Parts: sequence; structure tokens; C-alpha cells
Amino acid sequence: MKKIRLVILLILISNLLSAQNESKITQFDKALNQFINVRDFCISKDGNEAFFTVQSPNQEISQLAYIKKKKNGWSKPELLPFCDSYMYLEPFLSYDNNRLFFVSNRPLNDSINKKKDFDIWYVERDNKDELWSKPKNIGKPINSELDEFYPSVSKNGNIYFTMVSPDGFGKDDIYYCEWKGDKYSNPILLDKNINSSGYEFNAFISEKEDFIIYSKYNEKDGQGSGDLYISKKDTKGNWKSAVNLGIPVNTKYMEYCPFYDEQNQILYFTSKRNNIHSRNFDTISEFRKYINESNNGLSKIYKTSLKIK
Repeated sequence: MKKIRLVILLILISNLLSAQNESKITQFDKALNQFINVRDFCISKDGNEAFFTVQSPNQEISQLAYIKKKKNGWSKPELLPFCDSYMYLEPFLSYDNNRLFFVSNRPLNDSINKKKDFDIWYVERDNKDELWSKPKNIGKPINSELDEFYPSVSKNGNIYFTMVSPDGFGKDDIYYCEWKGDKYSNPILLDKNINSSGYEFNAFISEKEDFIIYSKYNEKDGQGSGDLYISKKDTKGNWKSAVNLGIPVNTKYMEYCPFYDEQNQILYFTSKRNNIHSRNFDTISEFRKYINESNNGLSKIYKTSLKIK
């Protein structure tokens, strides 16, 4: 009887600690619950602009949206003006906030109606009060006949991205290109402390390139599905073995698309975590509110405080 009580007590304590840990992870903003799938988030250095991807249930439609900080909260989401019938996803702001990188399968030429493979593109502006330019393909040597995804750019202009290449270690691998002042180097495959024979993708690079946060899929030391990992550089500038960020960031569900606000030490990421449970409802509106606002298994943007030393 004492053993049974002890087991029950341990379960209750475990559940309580889990709930407390989980409470540290919050949705970025409930205003985004109007969208079925939201992913790929970045925020400006001053914290007044945020960009993200909105998608249809099965991701056939993918568009870029933005919000701006106002006195009473965030503005209503709006689509970026250059979005059209092609796919747009994975926005990332440059260090000065005046170049927005993203991924699209839009054709190179506006006169062509046939979609391309996924390339990295960008738009520019003189300052935050100006309009964005027309989309520009970043070109070779970054883009190729293969698909390139998830651009992330350091303070010095080096760009990191995901590519599926026969020359890589595995399925998806992370590459980077050095910015030489007037051109990029050829893509460089990150070593086996980052990449493996499995899936590595969605890499966020820090401003000084001293740490990288990215997703690995179905790893032995993972919580399940996709998990977020971090790797730091040693004193010689080499990447150390990646470490799982652990609970409560990672769950048995999919965690991906990290973005780290270094000034405020906040990690933003996409997750398909699900804590919905059966309960009674008095009205349809109550039911709808609960389903839409809960961690409901659909992709949403989450945030948590995270100190990286």
C-alpha cells in the first residue's frame, strides 16, 4: 500500500514539474491563432516588426506576413506586397533590418509562368519606413538546380541555409557561404558535429557565428520527431558536438524553425505540441476558442527565455 502511494506521489510530482516547465513556453501572440498553420518567425532588432509564414492546412499555399508593434500591442497581420500565387516562406532579417531574405519557388523572370525550384531571395529597403523593393534572386553560388531553404545571416553577412545535395552527409544538411565583400564563396558543408546521415535543417546562426541552433529529426537522444539542438564553437573556431536543448523546449512533437533574439535572450520557434484534452463545452464559441487557442497540434510560434553562455 505504501509503495502504491509513493508511486502515485511521484507521478503527481512529475506531472506538476512538467506543467511548471511547460508554462515557461508560451505562444508568441494569440492573434496568430486565426491562421491554421504559422511558422518561420523572425523579429527586428528593436522588437517592433515581426515576419512569419502562414500556410493552408496541407501547405499547398504559403505566404509571408508581418505585424508591427503599436502602443496597445501588435497590429493586424498583413501579407507582404510582393506575395503572389507562388510559395513564399522562411523570412530572415539582415542585421541592419533593411534586407529581408526568404525562400520561394517563383520564376526568375516575371514573364515566365512556370514555378522554379526553391531558391533564396531577398527584398531591400532604405529604412523601416520605406517600401520593400521587388524580389531579387540571390543567385549563384548559393542557389542551384537543387532546393535551398531557411536562410540565416550573421552580422558579417555570411549566410547559412539548408540544402539536399548528393554531396552532403545525409538527407538534409546545413551549408554556409562566406560573404567576401562583393560576392559569396561556394557553399561549404558544415562538419559532422553539425550534420549527419539523417536530417539537419532550419539553422539559426548567431550574430557573431559563435553558436548555431537547428533541428535534427528523429535522433536517438531526442524527445521524438524533430528536436532543436545547439552547437557552440571552441576556442579554435571549430563547432562542438551539438547538444539537445531538452525539455521543455523539445517535446515528442515537432519543434523546428528557431530564431533567437540575442538582445533579449528569447528563443522563438515553431512547434506542433499538443495538450488538448477532453472536457465539457457550453457553447460552440467556447469550443472554438478552446480549440483555436490551445496548443492544438498545428504549427504555431512559441517563445521562451533562454540564456546562452
